[in-house]
Amino acid sequence: MQFEDAQLVYLCLDGDTDAFGRLVEHYQGAVFATAYYYVGRHGAAEDVAQDAFFQAYRNLRRLNDPHSFGPWLREITSRTAANWLRKHAKRLNSETPLPYKRPISIEDHRQGPASDAERTELYDRIQRAVDTLPERYRLPVVLRFLQELSYEEISEFTGESQEEIRGILQQAVRKLRDSLQDEGKGESNWFRVRK
Repeated sequence: MQFEDAQLVYLCLDGDTDAFGRLVEHYQGAVFATAYYYVGRHGAAEDVAQDAFFQAYRNLRRLNDPHSFGPWLREITSRTAANWLRKHAKRLNSETPLPYKRPISIEDHRQGPASDAERTELYDRIQRAVDTLPERYRLPVVLRFLQELSYEEISEFTGESQEEIRGILQQAVRKLRDSLQDEGKGESNWFRVRK
């Protein structure tokens, strides 16, 4: 995809706005997840994501290597989120946190459907466990399990190899299982690193 990213960047620089739309389409999930990772609120993450894409479009000529558009966009998103947090810290206290369209990808191995209250409690425990992960692990976990991005997509966005992403996720899953096991809740088998 990096080759296609570079082609789209060159088309954008030549004035093709539809090409940038295709880049937005490809990276919108990763950008939103990154924004949400930093600001923790749905509405705020949407604002940050929109601003990050605007900043990327406005500064596209400053991109030295069009093949590294994904990692460059990740950096812009991180900086945009940090700036947003400095300006809007008070807003976070008044906005209700909303989960993603579906919680972290888990499988309920119990018999029968879980109640909404059980799902909410589980999501909260998992979110607390994710928050305790070292920073290096958190974003790949959010991208993989919340946005359900593939290893290839995460690699394109972070600039790390798919093997590195796989290793990071395996370590993160072990830490999450240990954390959930320590709570004694029995959810330690719910995370699986899928190919």
